[in-house]
Amino acid sequence: MGRKVAYDCDVLVIGGGIVGLSTAYAITRAAPGTRVTVLEKEPGPARHQTGRNSGVIHSGIYYRPNSLKARYAVRGAAEMVKFCAEYGIAHAVTGKLIVATEREELPRLHALVQRGRENGIPVRELGASQIAEYEPQVRGLAAIHVATTGVCDFVGVARRLADASGAHIKYNAEVTQIDRRPDLGVAVRTTDGTITRARVLVNCAGLHCDKIAHLVGDDPKMRIVPFRGEYYTLARPSLVNGLVYPVPDPAFPFLGVHLTRGIDGSVHIGPNAVPALAREGYDWRTVRPRELAETLTWPGSWRIARRHWRYGAGEVHRSASKHAFTNAVRRLLPAATPDDLLPATAGVRAQAVLRDGTLLDDFLIQESPRTVHVLNAPSPAATASLPIGREIASRALRSMTTT
Repeated sequence: MGRKVAYDCDVLVIGGGIVGLSTAYAITRAAPGTRVTVLEKEPGPARHQTGRNSGVIHSGIYYRPNSLKARYAVRGAAEMVKFCAEYGIAHAVTGKLIVATEREELPRLHALVQRGRENGIPVRELGASQIAEYEPQVRGLAAIHVATTGVCDFVGVARRLADASGAHIKYNAEVTQIDRRPDLGVAVRTTDGTITRARVLVNCAGLHCDKIAHLVGDDPKMRIVPFRGEYYTLARPSLVNGLVYPVPDPAFPFLGVHLTRGIDGSVHIGPNAVPALAREGYDWRTVRPRELAETLTWPGSWRIARRHWRYGAGEVHRSASKHAFTNAVRRLLPAATPDDLLPATAGVRAQAVLRDGTLLDDFLIQESPRTVHVLNAPSPAATASLPIGREIASRALRSMTTT
């Protein structure tokens, strides 16, 4: 006879960002009556990656065909627009330009056209003179227009998911200890001493997902290396009508400094990508020695540094020099001046890095007994959060029925 356990819930989700809340929402819809609890260490939802990004609903044009990113982004973008419309959440489908400003970028721009078509995304190719039809102040040699890109209030989406899920959401509940028994379930202790017992655990802890995996007793074989993205607000938002991106470097999972007109009419500029000195290191002053040591002792961090030091040095220079950042912006928007750039809130990307220095570029979801770990959910995770949530939910529910 198996030992009887009084479970506090069926599924326990760690992390109250948009992916964790979408997972809770998907579980209760797929299996009504399933008891779901979400533990979030902050006093409210979406305080980190979800609430500190540029608010873009990505089309899916950048992502390798048949990758999880491509499939979930294309599907997720359409679903996100529908979800926002249904629940009255601020959003707009604005379209965006991807602009080549150097001749060596033209082949990469053409490759994006091909990739977009493979992913089923309508793309219009533009010559230099046609760019002004969309963005009179933007200059480039050629561009593509992606009509399905938009913007929305992802924090509003997260709040709505929390409310609509019917889950019990506990804020100010940082996890300190996890005891998993494959034959019984999972018990999780939080900072206030409370213990929550569940049949299945879902790890959606974002910047701390690898730590949670270790607390469970699993080796995720990766480490979160935090990269800070710094933003400015454009003092003259009339210079930009919508969204303007450079042609990305395929060697990096970052899109480069871009211009984003948000739902409030303001225009964000950024982000760059510089090493953060803490998992939640939103400025250079925030240093957490233990977390920094975790990054520096991970072999993959040094391999990234050796492989990409020139790129990294340029990003740090733009972080330290507003003039250098302005020069990067002026490649797309020649009218911009240093006075046009007003400091804005930064974000930190939870970048999963393998021991060999590989920057994981796709979503990574791993399963172990009574546990589902979301170990890499970078952009476009917010865009794709509804289908990602369903995928995680299906794995959690399967785990619940097979244990």
